[in-house]
Amino acid sequence: MAGTALLNSAVEIVDLAHDGRGVARVDGKTVFIDDALPGERVEWRRTKRGRNFDEGRLQRVLEPAADRVEPRCAHFGVCGGCVLQHLAPARQLEFKQRQLHEALTRIGKVTPAEILPPLQGGVWNYRRRARLAARWVPKKERTVLGFRERSTSYIADVKRCEVLLPPVDSLIEPLSLLLTALSVRNRVPQIEVAVADNAVALVVRVLEELTAADRELLLRFAHEHAVQIYLQPGGYETIAPLSEVTPLEYRLPQFDVTVRFQPNDFVQVNGELNAKMVARAVELLAPAPGERLLDLFCGLGNFSMPLARSGAHVVGVEGDAGLVARARGNAELNGIDNIEFVCGDLAQASAADAAWARRPYDKVLLDPPRAGALEVLPIVGRCGAKAVLYVSCHPGSLARDAGLLVHEHGFTLRAAGVMDMFPHTAHVESAALFTRG
Repeated sequence: MAGTALLNSAVEIVDLAHDGRGVARVDGKTVFIDDALPGERVEWRRTKRGRNFDEGRLQRVLEPAADRVEPRCAHFGVCGGCVLQHLAPARQLEFKQRQLHEALTRIGKVTPAEILPPLQGGVWNYRRRARLAARWVPKKERTVLGFRERSTSYIADVKRCEVLLPPVDSLIEPLSLLLTALSVRNRVPQIEVAVADNAVALVVRVLEELTAADRELLLRFAHEHAVQIYLQPGGYETIAPLSEVTPLEYRLPQFDVTVRFQPNDFVQVNGELNAKMVARAVELLAPAPGERLLDLFCGLGNFSMPLARSGAHVVGVEGDAGLVARARGNAELNGIDNIEFVCGDLAQASAADAAWARRPYDKVLLDPPRAGALEVLPIVGRCGAKAVLYVSCHPGSLARDAGLLVHEHGFTLRAAGVMDMFPHTAHVESAALFTRG
């Protein structure tokens, strides 16, 4: 049940929840309050009453925390893209490190022997990939474009975005005007953004055939803003460029590797952090000539190719056949022949029967989706590997899998630490190194 009356008594914020909301205790009940920080006294308004906890919105900060900073974005608090801009970046890292440590100890019943120094980079204009929602709003007589609002299905009406890479950070308003001018403006639900090192791609989802005038507007916009526009009338397989385009690519100069990708392919959102993450992976696994490495959930070869530069033989496995084909193309592009890419569904227990899964390996890299690597852990456990590096985008699934690697497969958790892939969000990216023997 919702409530709108402002509470008369102020509350003290005692903690920060995993989603970045402040935690208070009111009459013995937990309350989660948006934008409140530990150590603060605040006035708040209840927005939702539940059986086990309530939710609220910050009304006024009476005693601010020492780590509170002024959010840079004018839309902070409405747009759901960021939830921690009001917390100093150094404290954001501490919060994420604590989330990782608590998950490992509580869920996995494991503790790392060493805490890795956090990987971090610039905290603004870091996102090279994003999906921007679009909606024609008749009352406003224009198309609204941006991320979703917090806790609603509405799209935040923003003018620019402080975390997107240039030039897309300042293209939201021009794109809104462009979509408004289209004849199919009420049939364009999203634009996907991909900023490569050499080009900028915009994938426009269109649910109705464009007119010749629409196409001309899009081509003119592409020319004026030096971007490449693709159209997506159906699934990902229908994506096609509106005109001639340059293949998208990013560089990992430390390893003399170029990665080519399609605008809808998975690439790490933060290019600067990705380069640092790959370098750390190679440092921790320390591949050597003659060794055999297994890279599971390998994607386009982001880790596989730098690992192969060491002279070790690398087998990369990925479930998406298109990504496997492009990974093979990337290996050829970079002149790397001590690598092979295999298509295999790593979410199925049957993966253990594949030929690649029955080979011995010296070291393994895991970079699974949020669900984790549960189905392939038996393969990792039996392959003879002495070292496993697990790159995670969800501390809960990492902790679960860490417990299994340690308690069932005989590994020791040597080191773990966070990587600030998504500054100003509660998203926790991390890496954990396991060894045995």
